[in-house]
Amino acid sequence: MSALAYGIQLPVQSQSTIYAEPWEATAGPADLTAIARTADRAGFAYIASCDHVAIPRRLASAMSTVWYDPVATLAFLAGVTERVRLLSHVAIVGLRHPLLTAKQYATLDHLGGGRLILGVGAGHVPEEFAALGVDFEHRGAVLDESIDALRAALGPEEFPEHHGKLHDFEGLGQKPRPAQEHVPIWVGGSSPAAVRRAALKGDGWLPQGDPRDRLPEQIARLRRLREEAGVAGVLTIGAITEPLYVGAPAWDVGRRTLTGPPDALAESLRAYRAMGVHQIQVRFRCRSRTELTDQMAAFGADVAPHL
Repeated sequence: MSALAYGIQLPVQSQSTIYAEPWEATAGPADLTAIARTADRAGFAYIASCDHVAIPRRLASAMSTVWYDPVATLAFLAGVTERVRLLSHVAIVGLRHPLLTAKQYATLDHLGGGRLILGVGAGHVPEEFAALGVDFEHRGAVLDESIDALRAALGPEEFPEHHGKLHDFEGLGQKPRPAQEHVPIWVGGSSPAAVRRAALKGDGWLPQGDPRDRLPEQIARLRRLREEAGVAGVLTIGAITEPLYVGAPAWDVGRRTLTGPPDALAESLRAYRAMGVHQIQVRFRCRSRTELTDQMAAFGADVAPHL
């Protein structure tokens, strides 16, 4: 059985009160650069960035309005890293025409040397869709067709072709093409519709915080749906772990946080691999950028070899 890959959704670039640490409020580009370089050195499979265009006042106190643009953020960090892959977790691709999305992400993949993973999701903020003139109620169907259109637009053809209910294009060339022959599309979400979409249309699945006890049922459903539909190929199954702290914390990291020596953390995390998970997304409790990069380095050096 292969080792678990591990990635991280970057701090700073999205600052929901659910997960942001206090130090992130005054952090910026230099911090993101240091964290991305640490991920590159410490063997992280990917760094990830979220996507929201605008947050309504009614949600701003919980979600905050700090949401960096994922294309700009990942392109910036592509220039200061060499190996780590660049994941949108997740891009709300239904908010934009597929040719626009393809132009942005193909350029990112070209400039980054073929490191893009396009994570996509349906979105959940009605006001965001209304402001951009996109149908919120039918966003699932919009996403379904957007994935099909993006498969064409991010493929090898200079003049991609797609004919659907919402989008219709041919005879329009786009260069640069992605550096990869096949850009992986990972589908985010844990609703029945999202799981079905991941099974039938995705190269990977990004769950939305399913707890450990729910994952086996979800994974079994993914496999069953793919088998019934005759979908071939490997589906990269992900999981978001509990918050982590390598070692014995000298401060209150919260009761849900997994702490302890590297071998104990690795033993706990290997349970994800036993369920059929291929990659875990980790988040570390930390009080500063330095504490975070120290935790990431310790994880890569001391925990990862046991995964």
